[in-house]
Amino acid sequence: MGLLNSRSSLRSSDSGLAESAQPEDNAVPGPSYISGSRKRKWGIWDSVAPTPNIHESRNQAINLQQLFGIVYRKKPKLSSKYAYENFFLDGKNTDIRIRALEVEWPLHKEFLCQSPFFAKMLKDTWKEPHSVVDLQIKNEDIDVGSLHFMFGSFYRDEDLPIPPHRAPHILAAACLLQVEHVIRQCKEIMNSNITRETVCSYHTAAETYGLKSVKTRCFDWLLCHLMTHPSVELYREIDTKLMYLLISSPDLLVLRREMDIYTTLKQWIFLYFNPSWKGTVRQMSTNSDTWLYKHMKRIDNISFLESEEGLIFQPIFKKLRFQHIICDVGDTATLEQDRLIPLEWLTPIYKQQWLALLQEQEHMEIGPRIISEELEDCGMRCGTMISRDGKYFWKWSHFRFSFPITVIFTNRHIIFRESRQGYDGCCLKHVRNIVFKITLVCFDSNGKVTFSKTTGHKIATFEQNEEQIVMKLDDKILSFPLYIFFNFLFVPSENTEHV
Repeated sequence: MGLLNSRSSLRSSDSGLAESAQPEDNAVPGPSYISGSRKRKWGIWDSVAPTPNIHESRNQAINLQQLFGIVYRKKPKLSSKYAYENFFLDGKNTDIRIRALEVEWPLHKEFLCQSPFFAKMLKDTWKEPHSVVDLQIKNEDIDVGSLHFMFGSFYRDEDLPIPPHRAPHILAAACLLQVEHVIRQCKEIMNSNITRETVCSYHTAAETYGLKSVKTRCFDWLLCHLMTHPSVELYREIDTKLMYLLISSPDLLVLRREMDIYTTLKQWIFLYFNPSWKGTVRQMSTNSDTWLYKHMKRIDNISFLESEEGLIFQPIFKKLRFQHIICDVGDTATLEQDRLIPLEWLTPIYKQQWLALLQEQEHMEIGPRIISEELEDCGMRCGTMISRDGKYFWKWSHFRFSFPITVIFTNRHIIFRESRQGYDGCCLKHVRNIVFKITLVCFDSNGKVTFSKTTGHKIATFEQNEEQIVMKLDDKILSFPLYIFFNFLFVPSENTEHV
């Protein structure tokens, strides 16, 4: 009854349960049941019927309705501990047996009908003294343990504890039985227990069953940790759809530069085709290069992404911002040697960057004039980490191409220094604009975010060798190690061509 692999058991679905609404028809496959000699099939999300008339059962030794004062869909007025131990665990005075997943539970109709699912199903069976219901469970997210939990929850006033790793399966069963308070409990458990081990299964379950806040938190966690805390286990769990969304996002926190996203994708593909591989992150880097080299020796004249097994990865790699990779000679050589992407993808980018360079040198371009969505789609993503307080300087390769600025961290300030070297005297007075966003993040020893802050999108204008303080940091809040992430836009997209 362990947590199933998220790729196979927790399947994504485009429709699901709205956060306070009932699930839709296609969220969970519907069961059928057999009561006595009559077989009937029920759609899982059928609307709930009016309150049924509960009749006495002639053959029951004890009438539970009279004993407990049952009100439809409300818990009995009885010690929940007593009810749980004697009626659920010991199966005393049972009047119905539920069979599912090759297990049988002796239960009680009055307790089951707290669930709209069972209230609808059992409305015509109250005269039958010992009903037997067979549930055909086709949803692989639901297992014996999650059903047992749900049945037991009907006998308790307080919420039963949910182990975090079991939450996706209990959520699936709660959606099947339409038990809103357990769905809310799963939502709370998942929102507060997002870790490397749970994030992918939670994200898939939240998407499948419509928990929007859980899905958003999981996605934000992945944006923050994918590059900063690489993990073999995490990479193995991320499917193609989720990876596409992560790589596409302007909020992906990129440690170092865009080329590192390409390297991460290469390692992720290696694990995709070698799911049983075991090793460290450092070994994964070496082994992914070796695997790709050997694989490409068997393929002639085409790139990996043009091969049959590589086609599904093309949309993901197209979201890389190659204009920020080809500015470095070494990175460009790696792209060509790997033969992972079609080199034809780079041809229009070379042209785009060459024209942008000519415009810069001829003083035709001063950079972005307004803050727009261009930063989201075209901006340069980069970052760094400092382990303790001090004075630091950074330059990224792209700065040498379009706008050579130095980033300085000192005295709890982040400073941009313009440091162009013009081709003639006129260029010394050339004014340039940049759009930028700075994000600061601190993690504890377990990888949990303890501090985060962002400037939002801002625009700055620089003259030759000018310095500007772009962010001031609070001494009382800031701690180390400190991760600093940047988004830059130097050239407006309307003046360039795109892939």
